[in-house]
Amino acid sequence: MTQGRGVKVLVSMIGLDSHTTGAQVVATLLRDAGFEVVYLGVNQTPEMIVNAALQEDVDVIGISSHASNFSLIEELMRRVRQNGLADVPVVCGGNIPPNQLDRLKALGIARFFPPGSPGSAIIEYLAAQGRGTDA
Repeated sequence: MTQGRGVKVLVSMIGLDSHTTGAQVVATLLRDAGFEVVYLGVNQTPEMIVNAALQEDVDVIGISSHASNFSLIEELMRRVRQNGLADVPVVCGGNIPPNQLDRLKALGIARFFPPGSPGSAIIEYLAAQGRGTDA
């Protein structure tokens, strides 16, 4: 499969979230689909994520998150805008309470992939919406 060829995706957990399974599964899924994946892993701060996104010149930022990390996602989006990365879609996966989705979307989160999202939906969205694609 080469659907993701040419799209570079940063995958990370934010804050003290140590639930790695979802992010690791998505990172592997994306690699298998031809994406270039930069996997940061656990205990990443918003600053670390944005710095890595700048250094690696990524086309998408993917964050695995849970409800307790809401303020960190707010900070991440603030730093994304401050560092000229507003054209890089930020997507979130994980257990995010439905009452937080509208607020996160208003901050600029491009798309949410809750647990159970089909891998094909993630691949298709990122291949079409990553920075620099012809979407």
